Amino acid sequence: MPERTVFQSMSQRHVISLGPHATIWEAACVMTKANCGSVLIVDTAATLLGILTERDLMTRVLAKALDPQKSQVADVMTRNPYCVAPETLVSDAVLIMIERGFRHLPIVGVGPKILGVFSVRDALPREIGAAVSMAEFHEQVNDALG
Repeated sequence: MPERTVFQSMSQRHVISLGPHATIWEAACVMTKANCGSVLIVDTAATLLGILTERDLMTRVLAKALDPQKSQVADVMTRNPYCVAPETLVSDAVLIMIERGFRHLPIVGVGPKILGVFSVRDALPREIGAAVSMAEFHEQVNDALG
């Protein structure tokens, strides 16, 4: 069975996005309503500026006691997030996520058109297993090379 691409495996096909001046409270409400763990931050031309995730809400808002109704998403988002192409294999995307500590990867096509967000929850166990094996191999090679 051929491995799926990140675009094929996405559970949500619509893009959840807000402008940079939206409040953190608005972002949390949008994420809750859409039952997703991230929201893309875009400008008026639909250019990707950043991503705001559940982890960002915890570490950059709650832990710092920011007022979510007064603070803007631009103040706490991850700017210029790492993105993948729609034809990226799921195991390659999961490997990127393991090695870089991400849980969400924006998928950007030609244009650059934003197609959605790949989450580790979109991966099947065998794809995660392949990525973990590759990450372990990378670690062994790095250790051997010093």
